[in-house]
Amino acid sequence: MSETTKAFRDAVTADLDTVIRLDEIHTGLAKPNYWREMFQTYVVEEHFGRYFLIAEAAGEMVGFIVGEIRTWEFGSPPCGWVFAVNVSPDCREDGIGSGLLEAVCQRFRQDGVSTVRTMVSRNDGLNLSFFRSQGMTAGPYMELEKSLERG
Repeated sequence: MSETTKAFRDAVTADLDTVIRLDEIHTGLAKPNYWREMFQTYVVEEHFGRYFLIAEAAGEMVGFIVGEIRTWEFGSPPCGWVFAVNVSPDCREDGIGSGLLEAVCQRFRQDGVSTVRTMVSRNDGLNLSFFRSQGMTAGPYMELEKSLERG
């Protein structure tokens, strides 16, 4: 598919079912309610700095990316955050993911931010490799967590 014309556009409500299907293929979990809420927040409602972009190849949806600008969390100046990216397994290594990341980063730049961040599980080799291949490295913040289960 690498010779097929690729296009990147804003998501529309008609994309929801394909997003749900792509996410389930990638994660192995069906999360339709989660994606309905995401579409409401990022597609239906308009908010500055929130982006849900779709990749198409040969007229078919083959991927998506979701990100937003976050400001002053723990003293961080405004920056872009990518929290979902997904490319159809049939189209990986065709530049779709790179194109999606560049498209959302361009939106962030137009909104005046100069840094993009994401968070990836240490066990998620696919996404770790992807983001590292795009020049992303460990940042100045460290994630901390605590189990809330009693025991």
